[in-house]
Amino acid sequence: MLIEARNLRKRFGDVEALAGVSFHVKSGEIYGLLGPNGAGKSTTINILCGLVQPDGGEARLNGIDVVRNAVDARRLLGVVPQEVALYSELSARDNLAFFGRLYGLRGADLRARIGVVLEQVSLADRAKEPIERFSGGMLRRLNIAAGILHRPKAVLLDEPTVGLDPQTRASILDLIRSIATDAAILYTTHYLDEAERLCDRIGIIDHGALLVEGTLAELRTAAGEREIVALRGTFKSDAIPAALGLGAEIQLLKSGPDELLFTVTSAERSLSGLLATAGSFGEVREVAVKQPSLENLFIKLTGRELRD
Repeated sequence: MLIEARNLRKRFGDVEALAGVSFHVKSGEIYGLLGPNGAGKSTTINILCGLVQPDGGEARLNGIDVVRNAVDARRLLGVVPQEVALYSELSARDNLAFFGRLYGLRGADLRARIGVVLEQVSLADRAKEPIERFSGGMLRRLNIAAGILHRPKAVLLDEPTVGLDPQTRASILDLIRSIATDAAILYTTHYLDEAERLCDRIGIIDHGALLVEGTLAELRTAAGEREIVALRGTFKSDAIPAALGLGAEIQLLKSGPDELLFTVTSAERSLSGLLATAGSFGEVREVAVKQPSLENLFIKLTGRELRD
């Protein structure tokens, strides 16, 4: 595994920031770490970056301990902070050249990498401009370019789309997907729809503990959430509940002459039976399956909104 947290513990005075957090991220995977403010996300990221030492447990990058072998571990790591960390008086190319030299890149290799990442973030045509002229989205993309310049195997992205318009957010999510083909990505965000669309697995952290982790489907199952199936058409609805033999698997929410609404534990398992039964009592013209949202799951697990 490229990113590993094993039973991480950290206390600041009377505050237990981390109480045994464990997770891993493999190459090619995007792992979303979600939690309210003060949940422990920043402490986890700071430990992985080597900025904070844990009181217990281990953090490793490609098997290298970030405390015992900090320099070697940092060579594998790319960090994209929430705040743009660039020099406004310099051009995009000069900013990347500065950070590239800090990473140990020199000469032709540095020039080649600058060209590659500028193309990757769609800023090659603006490379020589002072970045004080750049829009917020352009600055965010250049911030990402600085974090991936040295070909890191692990990338930490801390809310890289905050404050951006939907179109710019979408372009940055596409960029992050392309980065994930060659790296393990730990991603934090306050936009739950981003996590739903982007992340392969999600961990929800609160009060310093990882409450649950898994794919979105696994989280829904763990939280006991159900899918909603809507059948629209024309029905003789009075006889349908008895015909279905409703139980724990299928529950009827609404029965009307033009719509039947069910909650089900699995639409994949239940849909064919629902269609067959409903079709025998009328005509099904439209089918809609609605998945429970990550926001509902988050609130159910933590008891509060993500933006606390």
